[in-house]
Amino acid sequence: MKIAVIGQSVFGQEVYKELRKDGHTIVGVFTIPDKDGKADPLATEAEKDGVPVFKFPRWRLKGQALPEVVSQYEAVGADLNVLPFCSQFIPMEVIERPQHGSIIYHPSLLPRHRGASAINWTLIHGDKKGGFTVFWADDGLDTGPILLQRECEVEPNDTVNTIYKRFLFPEGVKGTVDAVRLIAEGKAPKIVQPQEGATYECIQKKDNAKIDWNQSAEALHNWIRGNDKVPGAWAEVDGQKVTFYGSSLVENGPSANGQPLEIQGASRPAVVTKAGLLLFGTDGKTLLVKNLQFEDGKMIAAAQFFSSGSSAAVELTEEEKTFAKHIKAVWQSILSNVAQIEDSTDFFKSGAASMDVVRLVEEVKLLSNGCQLQNEDVYMNCTFTDFIQMCVRKLRGEDDEEELVVDYVEKNINNMTIKMPHQLFINGQFVDAEGGKTYKTINPTDGTAICEVSLAQISDVNTAVSAAKVAFEEGEWGKMNARDRGRLIYKLADLMEEHQEELATIEAIDSGAVYTLALKTHVGMSIQTFRYFAGWCDKIQGSTIPINQARPNRNLTFTKKEPIGVCAIVIPWNYPLMMLAWKTAACLAAGNTVVLKPAQVTPLTALKFAELAARAGIPKGVVNILPGSGALVGQRLSDHPDVRKLGFTGSTEVGKHIMKSCAVSNVKKVSLELGGKSPLIIFSDCDMDKAVRMGMSSVFFNKGENCIAAGRLFVEDSIHDLFVKRVVEEVKKMKVGDPLDRSTDHGPQNHKAHLDKLVDFCQAGIKEGATLICGGNQVQRPGFFFEPTLFTDVQDHMFIAKEESFGPIMIISSFKGGDVDDVLRRANATEFGLASGVFTRDISKALYVSEKLNAGTVFVNTYNKTDVASPFGGFKQSGFGKDLGQDALNEYLRTKAVTIEY
Repeated sequence: MKIAVIGQSVFGQEVYKELRKDGHTIVGVFTIPDKDGKADPLATEAEKDGVPVFKFPRWRLKGQALPEVVSQYEAVGADLNVLPFCSQFIPMEVIERPQHGSIIYHPSLLPRHRGASAINWTLIHGDKKGGFTVFWADDGLDTGPILLQRECEVEPNDTVNTIYKRFLFPEGVKGTVDAVRLIAEGKAPKIVQPQEGATYECIQKKDNAKIDWNQSAEALHNWIRGNDKVPGAWAEVDGQKVTFYGSSLVENGPSANGQPLEIQGASRPAVVTKAGLLLFGTDGKTLLVKNLQFEDGKMIAAAQFFSSGSSAAVELTEEEKTFAKHIKAVWQSILSNVAQIEDSTDFFKSGAASMDVVRLVEEVKLLSNGCQLQNEDVYMNCTFTDFIQMCVRKLRGEDDEEELVVDYVEKNINNMTIKMPHQLFINGQFVDAEGGKTYKTINPTDGTAICEVSLAQISDVNTAVSAAKVAFEEGEWGKMNARDRGRLIYKLADLMEEHQEELATIEAIDSGAVYTLALKTHVGMSIQTFRYFAGWCDKIQGSTIPINQARPNRNLTFTKKEPIGVCAIVIPWNYPLMMLAWKTAACLAAGNTVVLKPAQVTPLTALKFAELAARAGIPKGVVNILPGSGALVGQRLSDHPDVRKLGFTGSTEVGKHIMKSCAVSNVKKVSLELGGKSPLIIFSDCDMDKAVRMGMSSVFFNKGENCIAAGRLFVEDSIHDLFVKRVVEEVKKMKVGDPLDRSTDHGPQNHKAHLDKLVDFCQAGIKEGATLICGGNQVQRPGFFFEPTLFTDVQDHMFIAKEESFGPIMIISSFKGGDVDDVLRRANATEFGLASGVFTRDISKALYVSEKLNAGTVFVNTYNKTDVASPFGGFKQSGFGKDLGQDALNEYLRTKAVTIEY
């Protein structure tokens, strides 16, 4: 068809481009006159293609069509008028002239919100559904018959800008082009708009955007976000108009600690807090505003209201003056209509638009070798002087970042002072749980309380997920390039290394891990894991794929690996820091944000990690830590609709429940590392010294609180008695005691309930007739100590042969030499499949057994040898998905296939 495009802006430009791609002939483009010497994007695009462009300042005068304008329009001979983002009044002589008439894009679900401020009113009214309409133009105000409609969910904190960018713009372009396609095919409907539900509200202008404070918090929030960024909701503060931007409802956010701020008309003073400006509705509920703008155009962070004018200008060095000269040249190239950039030149008053902001941010990054600016930094520093001062402060590391406030619990222990955070960590801050709820975390060495820890509630989970979502969709993390993300993760690993003795000490007193093991494995492998995945950040890539549908056209198909979004991680108590690292490092490297629930009994290293993450520069909202119960916090994370992935390590029983909840809620992606009953087969041709040493390690490593612990040893009958004798000799040498004592081999079990379970497990074995060689008892001393234990004569049907002990209990069964397939059958006769092992000098036998063992990991002539580069995960009811190695990244990425025809 021959089409006349009547519109403006980038939206009109994109519709124009897509119509041309669809094979239509654009016979004329009618748009607005140049502004400040700059042509509208639609005009620029059309002129580049040689399409006739008309820039009429108006189409009518005193209600009558201008004849000279109409005649110029008629000369192009259009079959259809398409009006994308048209702000001018087009006379009916033009609307009705083409044979197919005219269609208009409108950003609301007509008949609701007719008029020019439809998006604003969608938000102001708190509509749960938004969308757009393409309708046939008539002589009413958005009253013509409907051709096409598409709807979307309105998010709680959407603004005009976010809903437009997320849906109304990209889907609106597609929808407009689809509408033209329907017309060309003769399939376009004309659905008369119903009168029921029809609304019309006035155009939102600055004068009528004043805030009425006699409303609920939600209504205030809707008013502010519905006017953000244009025209801007405002109130009188200290005798001047102050405009409010970046509103969010507060469920369990910042406390009202801060300086009060009187606002004319408000029922109670607002509070300037570290998080922003806290406002109160008439219902007693609160909302938080992030940014404020004054009448002179200057924008500040609301948290800096009382200190915004206090910072003195910094004096630039010679190198910084050179940098400023280069930035001035960038401003000059963007603001080409300005004769000369002065210190007082205002970026926006000089005609800059949103795309110019993006360009300026990128230019600064290039010129400064990576200085990260946000778009808001430009809005808040719109004069050239303020902009340069802001850039220099950032380059010097003096950009007034909010100081991390930590309410430590300090202890002098292990020849050092350890400083432990004990509050929830949400959106870059340590905060109390809702209602100030806490619980005691217990030192398993003596059963005493270490400290009170904040106990997260459902509202805390919602707040943390919301912060993680904002950080992913709108924050610095989502915009950061992969190499910079890797740099921050590597910096975090460096900080963990600086604090490794403190972390290992905290791990020892909170989980009972022997200090030397905690230093090497719990903490050491955690550091290695973050360094390993930091290196992956800029190596995540897709592939190009030859496809069959390549004729008669040429096609290109490629895949992209994209982050998933907000990820929940739920970890166990046996390796509190290492389990955090195994999942969180891959999650962050892939570009996601995380809400992590540590085990309720071992929260302290996770909270210390949160502090180090903040000090490493990981942006707010990227990492959130919520100590709390699995039944409440874990369940809410499984159910939460904004969580898109959940990684879990724990019991099979809980894993099944989590998987069901994730499916029912929103079919979120899941990876599960669950229970184990790992077999270790020891053949008579083994290296006996090594088999004894590694066999003990396979069971007693980390007090047996080890998911891949050898749950059952199968020892060939000809060496069975010797093996048992050697093990008993070694067990008698083991020192059970204080995990901070460097000579201790075996610390306390993690918590009292687990200790009781181990006692019951041993009693069940004795009752069924297994032979207890040694151990089997709780050690009679303060704390949760259990003896290293050895059972023999264990039959396949026994409880202890089938169930996981998760403790220092070695269970030995013998097998007849020469019958490899029979022992393999017995080893595989379990629903678990996490790990396994074999000891033999016969390489053929070793490879055959490793092939037949049904487990995610097989150790040959070794055990417990995990590495950050090697994937780790189970089969069957030991779960699915991988931690560590490149495979772990895939758990936190989604693959998008793109096919292009050309």
